Amino acid sequence: MQPNSTNGDPRFVPVSLQSAYNRSISGLQPGDCSDTVLANKDKLLTGRQQLWGVPFSLGLPDGASNVIVLKDREVELDFPHSLHDRQLLFVHAADFKESDASPDGIISPMMGNPRLGETVCEYVLHYSDGSAVAFPIRRRYQISEFQVKWGENSFESFKHVKPRTMATNTDLLHKEAPTIPWGQSQLRTTFPGFGSVMHHWLYALQNPHPDKELVRLVMQPCDGTAFIFGITRTNLATNPFRWDARRKARFVSAPGFVPQPFGESANIGIDLGEVISVTPALEYDHTGWLNNPNPRLPSPKPNEWIVEYTAHPDALIRIHNESTATIPLRELPARPEWSLSENALRKVTVRITERAGGRKVAAKIHVHGAFGDYIAPVNGHRIPNAHWFEDYGAEYVQDFHYSAYIDGEAEYKLPLGDVYIEVTKGFELKPVRKRFTIAAETNLIAIELDRVLDWRQKGWVTADTHVHFLSPQTALLEGDAEGVNVVNLLTSQWGEMFSNLGDFDGKTTIGSKENGGSGEYLVRVGTENRQHVLGHISLIGYEGKMIVPLCTGGPDESGLGDPLEATVTEWAKQCREQNGIVVMPHLPNPRAEGAAALVLGEIDAVEMCSFENIGINPYSLSDWYRYLNCGYKAPAVGGTDKMSQQTAVGTIRTYSLIRNEPFTYESWMDSVRRGHTFATLGPLLDFRVGDCEMGSLMQLPASGGTLDVVWQVSSVTVPVTKIELVVDGLLRESVAVDPEVGHYAGHWSVPVKDSCWIALRIRGKYHDQSEMIAAHSSAVTVIVDGKSCFNATDAVTILEQIEGSTAYIKTLATKADEQTYKRLLLTLTSAQRALHNRMHRHGVMHHHSAPDRHEHHDHDHDHRHGSGHKHGHGHSHNLDHKHD
Repeated sequence: MQPNSTNGDPRFVPVSLQSAYNRSISGLQPGDCSDTVLANKDKLLTGRQQLWGVPFSLGLPDGASNVIVLKDREVELDFPHSLHDRQLLFVHAADFKESDASPDGIISPMMGNPRLGETVCEYVLHYSDGSAVAFPIRRRYQISEFQVKWGENSFESFKHVKPRTMATNTDLLHKEAPTIPWGQSQLRTTFPGFGSVMHHWLYALQNPHPDKELVRLVMQPCDGTAFIFGITRTNLATNPFRWDARRKARFVSAPGFVPQPFGESANIGIDLGEVISVTPALEYDHTGWLNNPNPRLPSPKPNEWIVEYTAHPDALIRIHNESTATIPLRELPARPEWSLSENALRKVTVRITERAGGRKVAAKIHVHGAFGDYIAPVNGHRIPNAHWFEDYGAEYVQDFHYSAYIDGEAEYKLPLGDVYIEVTKGFELKPVRKRFTIAAETNLIAIELDRVLDWRQKGWVTADTHVHFLSPQTALLEGDAEGVNVVNLLTSQWGEMFSNLGDFDGKTTIGSKENGGSGEYLVRVGTENRQHVLGHISLIGYEGKMIVPLCTGGPDESGLGDPLEATVTEWAKQCREQNGIVVMPHLPNPRAEGAAALVLGEIDAVEMCSFENIGINPYSLSDWYRYLNCGYKAPAVGGTDKMSQQTAVGTIRTYSLIRNEPFTYESWMDSVRRGHTFATLGPLLDFRVGDCEMGSLMQLPASGGTLDVVWQVSSVTVPVTKIELVVDGLLRESVAVDPEVGHYAGHWSVPVKDSCWIALRIRGKYHDQSEMIAAHSSAVTVIVDGKSCFNATDAVTILEQIEGSTAYIKTLATKADEQTYKRLLLTLTSAQRALHNRMHRHGVMHHHSAPDRHEHHDHDHDHRHGSGHKHGHGHSHNLDHKHD
């Protein structure tokens, strides 16, 4: 007899157990079962249930909660019609049974808990010809207890709650509250039995003789008590609780329909299986993508989706749109809106080498299939997590385009047919984008990278001055793969959370030769010390004890209620005393007390960031130019402030020049101190003013002179559009170039009469995106007649920052003890006076109100001028520009 469709599903027919029930769940007594079951009887299953997609009828049709308790006598169930079904599907569970232990707690024989292999009962199938077959139902095989210890799962039966796809807490729609802890949500999937207190076990008993008429089931107790809640019969050929390996399909939906497999808002699902993920199908435009050093990023195709799933071959896919459509999985290949991916997968090793020398090299790799679907390495995230502080893998997420970092070799499971592979490594090696055809005999894909720029051979070393949330070893891998020689991994505080705290030791350079590395790629753990108003400061490469507090003064950096205990300037000074270098990060914000540290000479470099990877922000440059205009040495470095997989290590990076000495972390710090640096998102440059490297100081006599500016620019990543000469923050020269060429050189003659600074600025452009500032050199400072650069207007703005920081400490900052409070103010007062003195020497005159008078001024003179800039505290600054 075949299953009928009385329940609406011809694959399954629940069996009525009305004649066999011998207990009411609500009426269970102490003699029937254990105290634990009695205490949780309200959690036992009743009524109509859909378990792992299989319908069951548990209890009588009138709704009474009945169950078979198999304890001291056998129970028979006669089938009203002779059956020929291939399988009987049971919902059952065993009551608890403890093993005796000796006084010292040792159990012998050790069978575990539940007691492995112990026969709880037997199910005996009787056929019309008088034959019978008995099936022992053993703990941890066909049945298990309502509650089990972690790690003591069953071998032939599943807990009744199937695993399901879930969104991470960060991915949840705003209307849905998280139901599980944040960390656990990173799994993106639950496990069998998740959320249930009392586990009911699903077991598929295979009928050995479906050709015979099955007339009776006899259930016999053996050792312990069993509960039988329900039975469903099916003629499926294979176990419905055993799903096939995951597979992908492309689905073309109705316009406007967005498949959603998660939670209460789910509108796509599989009964005998689970939808793992739904992502947009991507258009890579392979005609323009292959062999292109700068292809467009892929774009989602309208109404096309990649549905990844795992399921029994007889499963049904249900789509809830304006109407509900139910599609047998077996019919998908015949449906025009569905296309199945290649099911046969081939294990393939992908190996990356550098052509010169043939050595294996770390790199960033992307692989996608015929649908544009991302294919991860076997040991990589198939769905990388791009959220803040959630990037635990070594991946990079660029919109919908995913990549993985590998050490030069990775294992993949690739579909037969065409796959597309992209490999990149930094700014000096040419990117590779190729198509490969995977055949049944393919074992290895070998990819060679060509170094087409030689800045490293010229002595230039790359660095990212600002990285968070990676382990040191992952930082080392990503730095190597991105061609970043130095990764500065910065410990910090985030409210009540700390990052990389245990990774800091104040001495170890990971990757150095003395620590067993190659010495070519290094990681050093420093700190970013932060205060939400006064500013942030990156303390890099210092030795000895950690400079604390890491953050101070309350949220959003330190904990609520923390008093203000340090200034940016104090942190910077301590770092330099401990042989480190100090970088003013993500210029300019927070725009405040960092100005004091720079005025006092405690800053080694200022950092250009590029949030959202859209180039160096002109707002940042505007802030930096002020300091250069006032004669302060402030070399440019590049740092990403990486805090998620949406930013690659070294997306914007520092190039610094090391000549005539080996590359070590210490020599890199020295190169930054010298200022021979440039910051870049791709274009590489060489820039000299006369015989001076970028970042140098040049002296000219009072007569000035004409300077020869020579430059060279190359790029294999960002297409270059303009090369600009900047003098004192103003554009002096500009040349437009053909982005397709990639290599450029030129020179300008620049007459100089007064002290100034000179730098090279590079603009670039991706396709139809806006033009961006893609690189900037440090400045060559030119001193004429011994007089430093000074711009009165910019000096006033710098002074305002220092005075504003002082005002914050006096009025709003949470005070520590009185001694600390006075010490903080003293630091700012010294910076204010240093700048004030320079302003006086340059003729920027001002009037002091009584509270802000300084002993070194003559208070009998009123220095107000009509062209002055009036301050709220009583100062008025004349803006006449005079030289030292």
